Amino acid sequence: MNAITPEIESLKARLKATWMAGDYGLIAKSTELGAEEFINRLALQPGTRLLDVACGSGNLAIVAARIGATATGVDIAPNLLEEGRERAKVEGLTIQFDEGDAEQLPYPDANFDVVVSMFGAMFAPRPELAAAELVRVCRSGGRIAMANWTPAGFAGQVFKTIGKHVPPPAGVPPPAQWGDEAIVHERLRDGVADLQMTKKICPIKYPFPPSEVVDFFRIYFGPVNRAFAALDQDGQTSLRRDLEQLWSVHNRAQDDSTHVEGEYLEVIAVRS
Repeated sequence: MNAITPEIESLKARLKATWMAGDYGLIAKSTELGAEEFINRLALQPGTRLLDVACGSGNLAIVAARIGATATGVDIAPNLLEEGRERAKVEGLTIQFDEGDAEQLPYPDANFDVVVSMFGAMFAPRPELAAAELVRVCRSGGRIAMANWTPAGFAGQVFKTIGKHVPPPAGVPPPAQWGDEAIVHERLRDGVADLQMTKKICPIKYPFPPSEVVDFFRIYFGPVNRAFAALDQDGQTSLRRDLEQLWSVHNRAQDDSTHVEGEYLEVIAVRS
């Protein structure tokens, strides 16, 4: 059983509040194409028991269910789970969405054929526990598949920029370490028979310019929303300037829209 100290309990409450802030479902729309490509590469068979860890509004679970998998999504944010349920209902899909913690998943050992997480479990504050849980709930011979933003990629740079203005919680490793191959090897060394990692690109597109993208993230993306809320007026102005510059420098669009290439590490592990 994972020990929950008062400090960890407080941190978890803050993280839950962060991911419930704004509306991550609107942010997740920009990675739906990447989610579809990620699931399609797994070549799932109908009836595959799949768990989407830190599922958000269900991008992976929904794609998996469309192709016949028996999909379950789990997340700490109940409002996002409700969005996932509504999305599934609209498409006529049967998906179980459960509230739960990536560091202490509410499922028996070896319960799933495939365990996936896209830009989700990487944010768990104790990565060694999250890694152990991903492995634990996967059956022998099953697969654990992750998509994790890399430190050097665009999203990694966004988090680094935010961290300069609002320091992350003490003792919590940077989430983008999950995009570092050497660190992933270390975290998934137990209970895994094979581990393959490949860098991929997830296109992120918005029909408005970088300045408006920053405003969009400030309103709807929990980590950015909370970062701005923690700063005074001068701090907010400075963070906004730095984020707008980052989006502008990486923007590939030639018109008034925004298109950045988000590099991530695709991790495919086979449970021993």
